[in-house]
Amino acid sequence: MTRSIALGLAAVATALVTAAAVSAGDGKEQIKFNAADQAAARAVVIRRADLGTSGWSGGATKPDLSAGPSCPNYHPKVSDLVLTGAARTTFQRSGFEFDSQSGVLKTRRMVALDWRRSVLAPGAVPCLRQTIGKGLGSNAKVVSFAKLPFPQLSTYAALFRGIISVQAQGKTVRVLTDLVLVGRSRTELTLTIAGPATAKRAISAAERRLARLLIRRARA
Repeated sequence: MTRSIALGLAAVATALVTAAAVSAGDGKEQIKFNAADQAAARAVVIRRADLGTSGWSGGATKPDLSAGPSCPNYHPKVSDLVLTGAARTTFQRSGFEFDSQSGVLKTRRMVALDWRRSVLAPGAVPCLRQTIGKGLGSNAKVVSFAKLPFPQLSTYAALFRGIISVQAQGKTVRVLTDLVLVGRSRTELTLTIAGPATAKRAISAAERRLARLLIRRARA
């Protein structure tokens, strides 16, 4: 895959991760990190060994704690939520990008509130689609974006899938972008995977395996 297409995939993944950050319709969540929950957050993100094959580049990076998407019909309250741990890793190989970000909240109730407000809210899908579209360059556009069924691997589990059309070197390539959200107890996990739409079956299998593996590591 050409470098320009790979860069397009990276842009899509970045837009999705930003959209997946704890949404901040009324401001930002409170940040009160502690050592135990920071360690718990780091335990849940992707490690190079989890990917099973060689050739991956990347590793730990700074978690995205910026304000999440807010639209006229979607502005979930988060100012009463307290984030006590966060971690993120990102890996790339041959046009694929795997990004994982974990967050630990102060109480289980906060995770339940965040899920109801941010994931189950009726305006989530159109707002995420709009946010992703704004994050793309002039050579890419959102073809489709929807919430799809996902195995109930934990207390909370959801899948959002987008198809992005990317123009590169006179060719049109379709990119699949999946946003997997999983939660258990006080832990929230976001997996963002971008790759060629032709690899849909392999991407689906990989994200299910990783979501199951990572959420089992939740310590908080």
